[in-house]
Amino acid sequence: MRKGIWLALAFAGIGATVMSGTAEAQERVLRLGYLFSQGSQLGAGAQRFAAEVAKRTGSAYRIELYPNGAVGGEVEMAEALRIGHLDMAFITSAPFSGIIPDFGVFDIPFLFRDARHAHAVFDGPIGQDYLRKFQPKGFVALAFGENGMRHITNGKRPVASPEDLKGLSMRVPQSDVMLAGFRALGVKAEPLAFPALYGALQSGQFDGQENPIAVITASHFERVQKHLTLSGHIYSWAAILISKSAWETLGAAEQKAFVEAARAGGQVSREVAGRAETEGVDELRRAGMTVVATVDRAAFEARLDATTAEFGKRFGADLIQQIKSVR
Repeated sequence: MRKGIWLALAFAGIGATVMSGTAEAQERVLRLGYLFSQGSQLGAGAQRFAAEVAKRTGSAYRIELYPNGAVGGEVEMAEALRIGHLDMAFITSAPFSGIIPDFGVFDIPFLFRDARHAHAVFDGPIGQDYLRKFQPKGFVALAFGENGMRHITNGKRPVASPEDLKGLSMRVPQSDVMLAGFRALGVKAEPLAFPALYGALQSGQFDGQENPIAVITASHFERVQKHLTLSGHIYSWAAILISKSAWETLGAAEQKAFVEAARAGGQVSREVAGRAETEGVDELRRAGMTVVATVDRAAFEARLDATTAEFGKRFGADLIQQIKSVR
């Protein structure tokens, strides 16, 4: 854990509380961290959430935002939430299958047809049931947001079929489900924390990676990758989280306001991620990337049949089918 950062944040939080106590006796400051830039889908959602909290609580609460991993990576932020060293965070799906194994089901490649299908799942009974799975781990999920549909980039060749992936070295998030899926496709897949990814691509440590378009553009991966494949192989959700200790200091009306604000912020993150799916791809084309717009999805799913069957044993074949059947 980055002790220096946490000490600095602790003092910053104390200072904000003291100043707000002299200016506006009712204001309380809560710190919210996220991994990407202010202009990212998470940044846009976090800013909307902060504005909605101020509006819905009559400025009794101010959300102080820490973008660009200023308070650590997502695994670190989740741990900081758990022990109460951080008040809030907007975290993508990447670390959660390791923290709450049940969430690994959503990392199964080609589980979702598209983002609209994923929204229906996460906004419906399945998603609401999964929101409650955070509390035993020491934090409360207020609402789902979006990182985006994940797509493949690489520096070697266009990828349109499973055969094109064979032998490529790729970075994937720290998810054993995603690792198993890509390895079943013949990829030399290894995990790596996101902040180290650009350098690893630049040095040739990896041939490729996979991320939502909004992340690819914001991170300027077009500078170190030649080919983009719009595979949409995994939907990467995100969640606006609050530490259990901070949540329990809120009254019932305040908790309701925070949930409503989080839903608004989550929706904005979806909208920004959705726009990136079209505008961002055009931007990457103009930057010189070759784009494979469609893949042989049936061929990918067929290649993953045995692995998907193993996932069925782990998560429940009925649950997987239930998710796939949502319209």
